[in-house]
Amino acid sequence: MKITDIEVISFRLTSKSHPSRWGYGVVGKEYDMVQRIMKIVTDEGFEGYTTGPHGYSYCASTAEVERTVKPLLLGENPMDRERIWQWMMKHKGISEGLQGCVDSALWDLLGRMTGLPVSKLLGGAREKVKAYASTAPNLGSPELYANYALECQQRGYQAYKIHSYIYWNPHTKQPAPGLPAFPKEDVAVCKAVREAVGDDMTLMLDPWGIYTYEESLYVGRELEKLDFYWLEHPMDERRLEPYRRLCRELDINICGPEHATGSYYSRAEWALQEATDIGRIDVNYGGITGCKKAVAMYEGFGIPCEIHVGGFANSQILGTTTNELCEFFERGLLTPGEDYDETPSYLLNPCDPMDAEGYVHLPQTPGLGMEFNWDYINDNLVDE
Repeated sequence: MKITDIEVISFRLTSKSHPSRWGYGVVGKEYDMVQRIMKIVTDEGFEGYTTGPHGYSYCASTAEVERTVKPLLLGENPMDRERIWQWMMKHKGISEGLQGCVDSALWDLLGRMTGLPVSKLLGGAREKVKAYASTAPNLGSPELYANYALECQQRGYQAYKIHSYIYWNPHTKQPAPGLPAFPKEDVAVCKAVREAVGDDMTLMLDPWGIYTYEESLYVGRELEKLDFYWLEHPMDERRLEPYRRLCRELDINICGPEHATGSYYSRAEWALQEATDIGRIDVNYGGITGCKKAVAMYEGFGIPCEIHVGGFANSQILGTTTNELCEFFERGLLTPGEDYDETPSYLLNPCDPMDAEGYVHLPQTPGLGMEFNWDYINDNLVDE
């Protein structure tokens, strides 16, 4: 079997979150974005797809594929995933996100060919995972975060992760490019949420890497008093030593790295340097193959690993792990008033349906589990 074509299908999709220059979305303003699907075709008629590594709304562009991936993969056997993965990892012109797209599509191809979900091909362990509600940042007052936590608790969520004030001044309610972090105000949000939900709900905080070491230490100690489970990505991840010091100083679990490049190689370094208490990775950093290597490494070291964000490909990784290794499915980013259970227009099925007890039921259809609404896609095609 040989790969005969790789194409990107681009189409218009309306998002309920408008992007901002600070890296977060602004909810409440509809935004026409371009969504993409990568398609890998073989000479035997089998095809593999991905909508992007870590969610509904990212995929490689046509230009990226034509320039780097297509010349590398045409004529190759799609079953040689490890060889292709090693090629891409060493290729200076291929990002880990693009590698994740290709690798995930190759796994989807195998699943569709065999009629099995990728999780079963990798070695199935479970079909449902406990979810946590992951908020969008800059939602509003501490009371708003607390009331929303109660809503999520009533919906069935057993855990709630706060993204509080990120490049946003909670007093003026305006962007704050010169002052990215408001640690005391973040702690006020965390206190309000804990008081609202009581002791039975697992709580976490993710400040998106904007704290200094001193701010991280202060917030971590305050979270320990509130019995938070983890503090995720508090500082810039390009520097390892501050994380080593933080892990030594604090009792709360430090979760990361969230966005460090290097796939499972960098995760191994963080583990060996004792710079994390709970590992972190998603298929945006080397695809399903890279993720599977990482979670196996963490298991060998006896370190828990939490998969970053949701999406079809990450769901397949979670289906191959135990609760002791990867406890949660991240569901979000969530905002009050938004119907997160609504299936995107270009899909016929959601990737993360959640029951009343707070468990996400993982896709069990062939491949990554995506079923496309081709009528919608074909009616909204765009040229890039």
